Amino acid sequence: MKILHVISSLDPAAGGPAESIKQSAMQMAAMGHTIEVVTLNDAGALWLQNFPAKVHALGEVSNGYCYSSQLLPWLRKHANQYDAVIANGLWQYPSFAVWLALRKSNIPYFVFTHGMLDPWFKHTYPLKHLKKWLYWPWAEYRVLRDAQAVFFTCEEERILARQSFWLYQCREIVVGLGITAPSGNPDFQRENFLQANPVLREKRILLFLSRIHEKKGCDLLIKAFSRVSTSDPLLHLVMAGPDQTGWKHQLVEQSNRLGIGNRISWPGMLSGDMKWGAYYAAEAFVLPSHQENFGIVVAEALACGVPVLISNKVNIWREIQADGAGLVDHDSVDGATRLLQNWLALPDIEKQRMRQAAARCFAHNYEAHMAASHLLKALLQSVAESTTRRDNQIGL
Repeated sequence: MKILHVISSLDPAAGGPAESIKQSAMQMAAMGHTIEVVTLNDAGALWLQNFPAKVHALGEVSNGYCYSSQLLPWLRKHANQYDAVIANGLWQYPSFAVWLALRKSNIPYFVFTHGMLDPWFKHTYPLKHLKKWLYWPWAEYRVLRDAQAVFFTCEEERILARQSFWLYQCREIVVGLGITAPSGNPDFQRENFLQANPVLREKRILLFLSRIHEKKGCDLLIKAFSRVSTSDPLLHLVMAGPDQTGWKHQLVEQSNRLGIGNRISWPGMLSGDMKWGAYYAAEAFVLPSHQENFGIVVAEALACGVPVLISNKVNIWREIQADGAGLVDHDSVDGATRLLQNWLALPDIEKQRMRQAAARCFAHNYEAHMAASHLLKALLQSVAESTTRRDNQIGL
């Protein structure tokens, strides 16, 4: 099968969708299928080097809508070379361009929403939601309605997606998401991270690794950490990730006002051995997000056998809780505080059991090969159904 992914950017700093395509491409190739990507990046972008799939980079765009005059002609010219096309994300031109190019063709297209229909956005940004409502009936509603199927990463995301717009019609399929287990030597990776951050050696590290963004609950975590930090002088919070909105300065000021500025490290975006080393050096991973479609970083922590302390707005929280792979609470200061307090109060033997449960949870639910198999099954079944319907119409 030959599959084309359409996405505005493959920059890993932009979040999970780019990483999910990367992981899927590797697994699909191993199963004998071909993945290609068309993206609005410059061909020379660093993150495209060694990408595990052929990438058609049409050039950067400067507008927030990601409009490119090249994308629609490219799709109309090349889409017939693929068995299926997957539009990744909503609210930007690439998904609309897929609809424009393929809605009257015999080429089935699919949409991966990546959490972009979560009602959190409606409640948090009502003015933006109103603008989306003006756009919804003639654009995204039709993109979803006419898709062969709309993919969700978990059941929670699928249910929440129905709450954002009353004009909603699509064929929903939960396909999951997964990552490849880390390779390399964990001891070497951990040591590599500690050598680069010597202040963390011998510390009890609580790790946040994600974008420094309002929806991630960074401010909640800093306030919660200030409440528990006096319980052990060795406790140290690592806030790792790219600062895309310039919020870090305010968060650093917050930590200084709370008297814990020297108990928090900000190593920036981590990748490769340095990223895995941060996970292995941590005793727990913390993500008190207000909204999280899936949370690839949560799966990465589990893959390293690191218990996860997450809010119940991380959409895979039910699976985490059921498997005993971490702790779950509300996305509030009190909720984040309870997460840390409950973790610190656990006996060592319970923490060890949770580490083992974290590794099992990853293997059973979020391993990349399993997720790619679910996606492939959904694609093959949907394409076959589309072909049957088309043949029946021709027969009539």
